[in-house]
Amino acid sequence: MTRRRIALGLSVVAALVILALVGAAIFTIWSVRRPFPEYNGTVAMPRLAADVEVVRDQNGIPHIFADTAEDLFRAQGYVHAQDRFWEMDIRRHITSGRLAELFGPDQVGTDAFVRAMGWRDVAQQEFPLLAPATRRYLQAYADGVNAWMHGRSGGELGYAYTMLDLFTDADTSPRRWSAIDSLAWLKAMAWDLRANVEDEIVRALLADELDVERVEQLYPDFPYDDRPPIVPDEYLPTGPAPDPVGPDGEPVTDLARSALGRVLDGIERMPTLLGTGEGIGSNSWVVDGSRTTTGAPILANDPHLSASMPSIWYQIGLHCRAITAECPFDVTGFSFSGLPGVVIGHNDRISWGLTNLGADVSDLYLEQVEGDLYRVGDRWVRLDTRTETIRVAGAPDVTITVRKTRNGPIMSDHSGQFSDVGRTAPVDDEAVGEDGPPDSEYAVALRWTALEPGRTADALFMINEARDWDSFRAAAAMFEVPAQNLVYADVAGNIGYQTPGKIPVRAAGDGRWPVPGWTGEYDWLGYVPFDALPSVLNPDEGYIVTANQPVASPEYPVHLSADFDYGRRAARLVELLDQAGPLDVEAMLAMQMDSHNSMAPTLVPYLLDLGDLGHYYRDGVELLRDWDYTQPPDSPAAAYFNSVWRNLLRLTFHDELPEDLYPDGGGRWFDVVANLLESPDDPYWDDTSTPEVETRDDILRRAVRDARDDMTRRQGKDPSHWSWGRLHSLELREQTFGASGIGPVEQMFNRGPVQVGGGSSIVQATWWNAAEGYETTAVPSMRMVVNLADLDDSRWIDLTGVSGHPYHDHYGDQIEPWRTGQALPMRSDPARIRSEAVATLVLTPEEVT
Repeated sequence: MTRRRIALGLSVVAALVILALVGAAIFTIWSVRRPFPEYNGTVAMPRLAADVEVVRDQNGIPHIFADTAEDLFRAQGYVHAQDRFWEMDIRRHITSGRLAELFGPDQVGTDAFVRAMGWRDVAQQEFPLLAPATRRYLQAYADGVNAWMHGRSGGELGYAYTMLDLFTDADTSPRRWSAIDSLAWLKAMAWDLRANVEDEIVRALLADELDVERVEQLYPDFPYDDRPPIVPDEYLPTGPAPDPVGPDGEPVTDLARSALGRVLDGIERMPTLLGTGEGIGSNSWVVDGSRTTTGAPILANDPHLSASMPSIWYQIGLHCRAITAECPFDVTGFSFSGLPGVVIGHNDRISWGLTNLGADVSDLYLEQVEGDLYRVGDRWVRLDTRTETIRVAGAPDVTITVRKTRNGPIMSDHSGQFSDVGRTAPVDDEAVGEDGPPDSEYAVALRWTALEPGRTADALFMINEARDWDSFRAAAAMFEVPAQNLVYADVAGNIGYQTPGKIPVRAAGDGRWPVPGWTGEYDWLGYVPFDALPSVLNPDEGYIVTANQPVASPEYPVHLSADFDYGRRAARLVELLDQAGPLDVEAMLAMQMDSHNSMAPTLVPYLLDLGDLGHYYRDGVELLRDWDYTQPPDSPAAAYFNSVWRNLLRLTFHDELPEDLYPDGGGRWFDVVANLLESPDDPYWDDTSTPEVETRDDILRRAVRDARDDMTRRQGKDPSHWSWGRLHSLELREQTFGASGIGPVEQMFNRGPVQVGGGSSIVQATWWNAAEGYETTAVPSMRMVVNLADLDDSRWIDLTGVSGHPYHDHYGDQIEPWRTGQALPMRSDPARIRSEAVATLVLTPEEVT
């Protein structure tokens, strides 16, 4: 009897456990699916002038049809919120320095850094400067977001809000969307693409370890004779360097004046970390009709950004039913959730692409500070200070003080790396003077063009409605930050390139090193006038290639930057174009997937010539003998070569560089090592941790052996079974709960790993950091090829998909075609869009009672 009762009791317990598990599963499924958007039906929406159609294809990509521009952007706000509101909300928490109020004390440092920059403050100052139409569009977009938010709360907004309720003490009731939320995101992108701040910091820190000459050896000159700049010399403006202009575009008449006693009015602060490092680049090129099968231009673009889940981009079509002055938009392309309009794409007349210009638009100033005063010339001036209160989930509020000099916010108060620069940067003793700070400890202020309110938002809408080269250039003149290379094509057969942006003119220096902020010698005098910036229309070559290489040769009288990409991707694209026959869309897509490693032809001959390896180590090297230097995912040779490369960098540089400055292995290091290979006795080859003096071949031999052992441990003894894709996998991580450290939670939000080809400084730019491992860190975040002969024959692909909801059909449905180089039809013809539609949502004006 007792045994039966025990058995019965165990059965009941088991049943209850099963019921609990089933209940938990049902709750999880319900919670995940609860925020999924409705793609069909009719929804009443405030402030609409007339019905708006949202037509979606089989990948969930929406095309919006409206009668007014305001209705178009109102609907875009609604649709973005449907699919990506959590992403939008996180972005505005980042840009306003409010992450800690969601995720607790760990984010206070990030928030403090952002508050010091004051992104949101700058955005608020920009809004009244914008054109009336731009302000209306931004407000209409905000109305659309708020219409979607109305009546929704908690888990209805997104599964992440359910997780917030479960795991944090955060307030999960988001604020209403505003136009300032959209403008602030432009500051985030500008920070991502801000050019050489990291290089400036690294050079300063390296100078504490090495002689300046040896630091410069790690930053070789660009080889202009071998790798082309974007604009050939014959198309550059001629004459002496132009006089600078001020923020208002007016000439600066007194070039000798010093800003020593002047506080820069209207400048506020700036942001942090959304994706950094050498992987932040892009490819874009355009060919004219002489090089295509159709006789019309084709334009290709693939921006390289940090990998994320979901992708940073959102595909969309925005179509006025009738093109008029009041409703001038018929545009298809890639947008940012949280921002109205299209950033990269085409309308019915033109197409455009963007790559990072790499212009030096930020400088680090070393400041002498005593208490609440800082030095300006021979005087001491009071710091501009303010306090900020950071709300912290599950902990008390934190109050910070933001200090600012005439040069910008003091970032060393909020960043250990900036503080290190203040302690170690080389400064001339004469500049310091007798009253200089003890032990050369300086505060470090940042000046950056994006801290001045501007009109980039106007430029985005002007590009969207541009009809020809002249109207496109007029829009480019308003495109201030981030400074980008603009590539152009139109249905009339023209191709073009334009440098936009606010490019500072310095009284002295080239922006490569931190400089004294108190002397006035390194002040910004103004900006390069737009008409003096490089531009070209219909070059004789029949193509234009931009891949973050220098815009112009040293013949150009204006200093744009000393820290451009080293041009290997650009040179490879030029090589492919020069070898190609007539091009079509498929050929351009294939070029985007080119995986040729330009370092391999330089290094491999040295490896093949090494003797005294023995059979075990020699069979790794033999993989390289007939290798074609390409890096598809299934390549054993690519896997081995990159292991050699990683070990070579470790053995050559880790003994002399501090750990946080180890080589990442990107394009600059290709050139550094290529130069060293020609100097077998260079001191960098010597391993300073041993009593012997090593030479080049000693280090190469060790790298070959260590790579063989590394690959054997990772993928087995047989080299024919090695695979670059398994070594170089891509994990797509959602930036919040996908990085929580909780395995089951991360599995819900993340996707991958997936095996990819390509590599750093390769056209198929899947970047990795040799100091950390082989995993992919930055990628072509989307790909687009536009056929100006038949816009409906254009192609596009996103890294992930339009949805930001885990487990939604379109959360990751583009990952595999993106991985393998496929692309989706990029439709823009209304009849074609409607014929291929799988869902239609009608937004109808809400009746006013």
